Amino acid sequence: MLPGKSGSDTGYCRTGSFLRQFLPAWLKRFAVTCGLYLAFASLLAGQDSLTGDIRVQQIDRGGEPIALDGVLNEAVWRDADVSTAFRQREPDEGKPASETTEVRVAYDATALYIGVVARTDQASSIVARVLERDMVMQANWDGLSFGGDDAVAVMLDPFHDHRNGVVFATNANGAEFDALITDEGREINVDWRGVWEVASQRTADGWSAEFAIPFRTLRYSLDPDASTWGFNVSRMIKSKNEEVLLSAWGRANEGIHRVSRAGHLVGMSDLPSGGVALETTPYVLSGVDQNPAASGPGADHRIEMGFDAKYQVRPGLMLDLTLNTDFAQVEVDNERVNLSRFPLFFPEKRSFFLENAGIFQFGDASWGRPPFLMFFSRQIGIADDREVPVIGGGRLTGRVGKQTVGVLNVLTDAAFGQRRTNFAVARVKRDVGDNGFLGLMATDRRDTDSWNTAWGFDGSVWPFDALNIEGFFARTESSGTGGDDVVYGITTSYQTERFGFLGKHLYLGPDPEAGMGFIARKDMRESWGMTRLTTQPSVLGLRRLEFYVNTDLITSADGRLQDWQVGSSIFPQWESGDNAFLWHGRSFSRLDEGFDLTDDVRIPAGDYDNWELNAGVNTTAGRVISASAMGSLQRFYGGRLTTTSADVSWRPNVHLAFSLCYMYNDADVPGGAFTADVVSARVAFAASTKLSAKMLLQYNSLDNTLSANVRVNLIHRPGSDLFIVYTERRGDIDSRLWHLSERDAVMKVTYLMRF
Repeated sequence: MLPGKSGSDTGYCRTGSFLRQFLPAWLKRFAVTCGLYLAFASLLAGQDSLTGDIRVQQIDRGGEPIALDGVLNEAVWRDADVSTAFRQREPDEGKPASETTEVRVAYDATALYIGVVARTDQASSIVARVLERDMVMQANWDGLSFGGDDAVAVMLDPFHDHRNGVVFATNANGAEFDALITDEGREINVDWRGVWEVASQRTADGWSAEFAIPFRTLRYSLDPDASTWGFNVSRMIKSKNEEVLLSAWGRANEGIHRVSRAGHLVGMSDLPSGGVALETTPYVLSGVDQNPAASGPGADHRIEMGFDAKYQVRPGLMLDLTLNTDFAQVEVDNERVNLSRFPLFFPEKRSFFLENAGIFQFGDASWGRPPFLMFFSRQIGIADDREVPVIGGGRLTGRVGKQTVGVLNVLTDAAFGQRRTNFAVARVKRDVGDNGFLGLMATDRRDTDSWNTAWGFDGSVWPFDALNIEGFFARTESSGTGGDDVVYGITTSYQTERFGFLGKHLYLGPDPEAGMGFIARKDMRESWGMTRLTTQPSVLGLRRLEFYVNTDLITSADGRLQDWQVGSSIFPQWESGDNAFLWHGRSFSRLDEGFDLTDDVRIPAGDYDNWELNAGVNTTAGRVISASAMGSLQRFYGGRLTTTSADVSWRPNVHLAFSLCYMYNDADVPGGAFTADVVSARVAFAASTKLSAKMLLQYNSLDNTLSANVRVNLIHRPGSDLFIVYTERRGDIDSRLWHLSERDAVMKVTYLMRF
């Protein structure tokens, strides 16, 4: 039962008991006050940001096929329904778009086609500097946003469940971007890679694009009554920093990721069943590995084969199988310096674990370092930053009626001190209301000597469009001593254009153990809140000025004070797209135990009063040269910490991109002093949308390491790739920077076959 929402008086009483037992009295009073205010404010909420439908055009058998060239000159486009009802999200919310955008949709027996014409009065003002994949948009804490180019994005909700969708985007160069949306943006997976094509073309009055999305890439219902899909389109006009959408154009908690606020694609009938609906992607890999510390100065040669397979068990329910899984093409993690006593969090990048990953999200997925996740896929196949062989696995995910289901099982081999281990996850979510859910989930990790199991329930409801309430309860159990405990949390978010509030209460017992998850910190109760006030002053070229106030109180599970923080910040945003921030806060930390800040510097137990001042500026990514800079001054565990960073990007043309990032940390505490430099340089070359090369160089002075990663990717046919990857790491052995610690060179070929 989700706290705060129930369908019966009995359930409501149980919920009240839950709140009375676990929430502090001041937080309960504050929540009631906010609830009354928010309920009243919802009655005064602004204008409706939903617009009309668009009807899809079916291409007759034997009719003129669509030539995917970015030019909408085929007969089907002339006959198709046209939607031009775009409205601004930025800068003038709700006003008609300043430039005309035309959208048409058609389909045949194999694919869905979307045609977009983006007109402009000044074709020379079109910004199109990106050619490589996955750079047109990016995910941030409040959804999806465009990068530095003029672009269009299409969102499809094939099941019309108002929760989950898929996004396809491009620019005037035909660069590709795709992402999966789960639970209205609760999870946005920008690393997912679908099989589809797009072509763009410059025109005298703007540019146009044609998307071809095979039905085999989409998941949808074949119910004759399910002929309506959720549908939305967004366009960025970069020269004006103007964002326009067909629907969900309100600034308050809307945007392309708000699936329930999308319009409708009408007439999706007589869709293909997919036949056998089987596809396989075998791979062949040849590589050379060198690890002097583990195997001496010689090199190990290897040739490997494996495959991934997909089978559509029923419409919308997909079975994925993998054997001898390899992730050689995955980019290495970014170097980071950890100046806290809690573990760093690195995102998942491996393709097998990315598709439908949002189904398995459970817990508090706060931006940056999540406090608790019941399932974190990097626990599978990675140990001590090294790859553990994956023998094989399977995953069943999709929709069954009003349920979203997911089952995952993976077996890893013994390596790096780990025994052969089996990882299993089961997940089910039941739709509640227009876009909420109630869910159950369980994970199990076990080898020959030990096991760990976690289970729990969670839910999310939207009492009205601006207010979201979500919560979860979990219990963990382990073999041996310890690991048996509970975790729970509740989060409330209310967002309008002028005002915003985000609050949460989180409890982690003294000894939870999530063997397949991520726990940043145990033995804590946290009550956290943030309020936002947004104004639009017409001075100094400002588009928006935002003020934030945040508070955080952390105690141990039995109520002993551990940490508190109070802070405020200001964020000016200019019409040019540039922005800045200034943040100041005071805090307190009580360390019951000391910890090692570095190998040579220790922070002893004790009470510490701290303060922090941060400032930064970011220029718009639409320029040839863009930059960001940040500085921080802190009173830090009885001493001081100074941090500065700068990031400069240069795109001289559509094929080349360079970026250089430098971060400097200077710490002086009673236990010692040190400096830590992290430098990274990236070079990206895109010969076309199908051939690209990327190089990443990184230096970390604290670990005394230097690393290089070079990746070449040729998409020789949709869904089929040739990868050439070279990775080298030096240092971190006897403090000798140039000493080789590992080297790996791999060539991998994949080939997609659909039956």
